[in-house]
Amino acid sequence: MEKVVTIMPSNRVSLNGTAGQKISSAVTIIPEPNYAFKILESHAVKGKDIAFKLEEVKKENRSEYVVTVENLKKESGRYYDTVMLKTDSKVQKEIKINVYGNITDAKSEGGGDAPKG
Repeated sequence: MEKVVTIMPSNRVSLNGTAGQKISSAVTIIPEPNYAFKILESHAVKGKDIAFKLEEVKKENRSEYVVTVENLKKESGRYYDTVMLKTDSKVQKEIKINVYGNITDAKSEGGGDAPKG
């Protein structure tokens, strides 16, 4: 089966960090030249712990899309969500971006404000 779309770095977004800090990640969706498509709609399946924005970026004579996902969870814990992108492609009507969140407590990260790394 021919490739319809390239998703960079992948269709998995991991939002890892401490509660209260800004955590976001972006993926780029690149329609393959033979399968150019537009993204018509987007929504998060649950939408409780994430916010996202979809931007169209013009590259030469084609469009790419950048999806930026941001953590909204204020307390520690894990979650999972999916950003659904509806396209006008006959071959691939939907693109799923899986979002994994792992938020830790700022307090539980060990002694004081020692720099990491």
